[in-house]
Amino acid sequence: MDELASLIAITMNAGTPLLLAALGIVINERSGVVNLGTEGMMLVGAVVGFAATLFTGQYWVGFAAGAAAGTVMALLFALLAIGLLTNQFATGLALALFGAGLSAFIGLALQGDTLPARGSDGVPLLRDIPFVGPALFAQHWLVYFSLALAATVAWFLFRTRAGLILRAVGESPESAHALGHPVRRIRCAAVAFGGACAGLAGAYLSTIYTPLWSEGMVAGRGWIALALVTFATWRPGRLLLGAYLFGGVTMAQFYLQGRGVDVPAQWLAMTPYLATIVVLAMISRNPRWIRLNMPASLGKPFSPNS
Repeated sequence: MDELASLIAITMNAGTPLLLAALGIVINERSGVVNLGTEGMMLVGAVVGFAATLFTGQYWVGFAAGAAAGTVMALLFALLAIGLLTNQFATGLALALFGAGLSAFIGLALQGDTLPARGSDGVPLLRDIPFVGPALFAQHWLVYFSLALAATVAWFLFRTRAGLILRAVGESPESAHALGHPVRRIRCAAVAFGGACAGLAGAYLSTIYTPLWSEGMVAGRGWIALALVTFATWRPGRLLLGAYLFGGVTMAQFYLQGRGVDVPAQWLAMTPYLATIVVLAMISRNPRWIRLNMPASLGKPFSPNS
């Protein structure tokens, strides 16, 4: 039972950065914007969050700095793709490459540094309950924040007028503009939110999940988060389940190695990416299902003067 509780706990821990990043992507894409730069924003958020925590000794400062760094990167994307109407796919890929290079440059002086000690994680009293406590209530507070954020995003999208407007912008920006809604400002706000979530996910990786900085430490999680949004058909509830599913697959390699399973480590390391390919292949077998759930104007630029 202790082993099962530990497996549940590490699955939640591994799924949290995927969930945070994917929630930001959902808001992006519900507004009709495709930002493929999530990997780069997570890397910049990771290195800035680690540096801020290291120099101030305060983890909350690192989280705030990581989210701010992701927001700045996202606004750079918005300036190009929404303001100057550059191709969203090409601009996102450029942002991912730029973020990888920038984070490597910033992190040169941080290699090998360690963060200050922090207190015990979890919910007092509840974390001491046998099995349930170690499995569910011994996590860092950002794990619970990500769960609350998923519920908030779902409520915002489907229960508020602002969420309805956001979805309308993603479905038909021309109609939303005709009704007087500032389409480009709404899209910029959605992109900024996505950047903040990606930066926070990166900061969580470098300060809590693996409290160190190493070049390229995001290791493709930004791309997995993008695939996860399609897998969840742009719905936050399904996104929560998918993030923990992929988090469990990520941690399965370490669990199997600990159990002494005689499988090459390289094969085990491939499992999260193999699962991503399999899921996308299964989804692509029913393109009509994707079209029914995908925002109609996803990836299409909009100019109020056109």
